[in-house]
Amino acid sequence: MTDFSDEAEATSGTKPRTRAELLARRRALGAVERAAAAAAVGGTLVDLVRRLRPRRMTGYVPVGSEPGGPDLPEVLRGALPDGAELLLPVLLADLDLDWAGYAGPDALVAAGRGMREPAGPRLGRAAVAGAELVVVPALAVDRRGIRLGRGGGSYDRALARVPAGAWTVALLHDGELVDRLPAEPHDRPVRAVVTPTGGLRELTTA
Repeated sequence: MTDFSDEAEATSGTKPRTRAELLARRRALGAVERAAAAAAVGGTLVDLVRRLRPRRMTGYVPVGSEPGGPDLPEVLRGALPDGAELLLPVLLADLDLDWAGYAGPDALVAAGRGMREPAGPRLGRAAVAGAELVVVPALAVDRRGIRLGRGGGSYDRALARVPAGAWTVALLHDGELVDRLPAEPHDRPVRAVVTPTGGLRELTTA
């Protein structure tokens, strides 16, 4: 398996091979390690939300071994100022993303691919354009801000709608910030990453 340390290069294989290796590494994480990573990532995000005080932000419900843990929406909502909105993604049939407001864990419903989504009114694909802070999943991110997702292109389309001044932040496990990832013209860079031991790190976007 490739060594995906902070100093590793991830350019030797195609995206599918890189994706498979990273997923295998995540599946090997134990429950204690996942919980510790979720607590650390969540704490960093709380600090960021309290500093930025966004009136609208987006998050998501991590599944399986994704960083942040399943309680991430509650953590984010608790850090927001009064009256602010937390939007979560709703996966559409064409793999694009709609958005709906988060109203608590009891208002989440099971969706495809093991995801949970808000059951409330849909706000449209363009709702993400009003977000000041956009938190996204990733399997890896390189130092240019290029992120590797699961291959559907959902977040590349969503990030294309986000204004240039917004904070776009990907959540990673340690070792998933790499020197360089395979990139394609449609890939949209993120501004920063959060890792359990490295905290928040701003990147030089491509």
